Formats: sequence, C-alpha cells, structure tokens
Amino acid sequence: MATILITGASSGLGEEMARQFAALGHDLALAARRTDRLEALKAELHAAHPDRRVELRALDVDDPAAVNAVFDAFAADFGGLDRVIVNAGLGKGAPIGSGHPAANRATAMTNFIGALNQAEAAMRAAARGAGQGDPVAIRDQAVIELLYASGVRVSELCGLDVGDVDYARRVVRVIGKGGRERTVPFGVPADRALRRWQFEGRPRLLTPRSPPAFFLGARGGRLDPRTARRAVHDTMSAVPGAPDIGPHGLRHSAATHLLEGGADLRTVQELLGHASLTSTQLYTHVTVERLKAIHDRAHPRS
Repeated sequence: MATILITGASSGLGEEMARQFAALGHDLALAARRTDRLEALKAELHAAHPDRRVELRALDVDDPAAVNAVFDAFAADFGGLDRVIVNAGLGKGAPIGSGHPAANRATAMTNFIGALNQAEAAMRAAARGAGQGDPVAIRDQAVIELLYASGVRVSELCGLDVGDVDYARRVVRVIGKGGRERTVPFGVPADRALRRWQFEGRPRLLTPRSPPAFFLGARGGRLDPRTARRAVHDTMSAVPGAPDIGPHGLRHSAATHLLEGGADLRTVQELLGHASLTSTQLYTHVTVERLKAIHDRAHPRS
C-alpha cells in the first residue's frame, strides 16, 4: 500500500485518478484550490473503500511555498509521502516541478496515469456518442477503439480496406511508412466496435462510388486523416476536465500501457511499426519509474 498525493484533485482527471488508486488499495492525500469540491469525492471513496484513508487540503498552485507546505503537511499526516506521488492537474512550469524532491517521480507517474485516463475517457465518450445510433458516431467509436487497441498511425487506419480486417484472428493488416506491411492485433472491445461499424454504420454511408475502404467519410469516400483527427479531438472535447488529445495521444497511450504491462521493446517496436528501436525507447521512462516505485514499496533497503 502507498500514500498517493493528487494535486488538482477536483478536476475530472484528478477524480478518476483518486477512484483508481483507492480501488488499488492506496491511501489518498487530495489537494485542490477549494476543498469543498472534494468533500463529495471523499464521501464517495469512503463509502466504496471504508478501509482507505482520505485526507483533504487546500492548495494554491501559484504559490511555490504553499505547494511545499502542503506536501510537508500531508507527509506529517501520513508519516511520509515516499512511496508513489502523483502530481495531477499542474501544467508546464508549475511550482512543484522545479523545487520539490519528489518532482521527477511525480511527473513520470503522472505521464503514465494521465495516459491511462486519457484513453479511458476517450473510450467512454466515444461509446456515449455511438449509443445514439448515428453512423458517423458509430464510425468514430470504431476509430478511437482501434487507434488505442492497436497503436496504429492515423494514416495507417485510414488506409485500411475491408479485406484488411481479420475478425477470426482479430488482427488488422496495415501498410506503414516506407510501404512496410505489418499485422497488428486488437482486443475484444475494438472487435465489437469494428463489427458494429462494418455491419451497421458503414452500410448507411456506403454509396455506389465508394471505394473498398474500411472507414468511410460522411459522403461515402475513404475517411481522410484530418477528419479522423478531428473526430478524436471532438470526442475528447465532450468530456468535462479531459485533456485535448488526438490520434497520436492514443498511440502514445497504447505504447505506454504495453510496456507497463510487461511487453518487451522489440515487440512494441514491431506493433508500432518503428523502423528504429530508438523511437520505441522514448516510452521506457514510465516503465523505469514504475520499477522505482515497486522497489521503494518492496525492498527493505529502499
């Protein structure tokens, strides 16, 4: 068990982090400009996880001294904040990023948890839109699910033809940079979204002049990468408190979570279609921070 500090906890992202960490069995130190907005969250967490400790403090992120004072106060409350600290809700150049000894660990952990919450927020928002039965919304859900499930580039997604999707093996065949072909797997949620699009949404956009493209635009032509990017951005804009991410953000999330789940670099390189392993290594910093956090929790001389 660890004590997790979440700043900016009254944001949508902060609340989701708190729920996830409480479910994993961690105690929570929650900070925001106004603690009254956190009282309902605290009550919710206590009801769902009565054995978890949740403490609240006001935090003015524009005051560097106040930021460190809140850290110190929480450390006194819990007997230390030396396990996992998540700095959520602070933008670039925030005071804590330059002065506090936990800053590097907090930033790296936030990158991972933030990527997780971004992806989940996108999935939920896309599902809500598709639930209305509009063929474009059904398509957009399939686009978002596949981008995250496979980590493919948006250009590769738009280049898919109907015959490139293999439901029996649950893989897609994509043509990447330099004309390199690769096969990428996808999971059950993406399978459901893709089937619904192909057999329910796509026929409603299909015209006599439509190409064999798997994803179609509103007028029946092949989906344009710019339209796909806009679909992701528009979906995220409908989520209160969610960051604005595009297709590359979902690709980043896919790579991060594969490595975090134990996939080796060579496998992730192949899945992402990177010509050089150097490109894939950009995602390893999160995994290193996870190893440090585990070491801190588990090793007697950490």
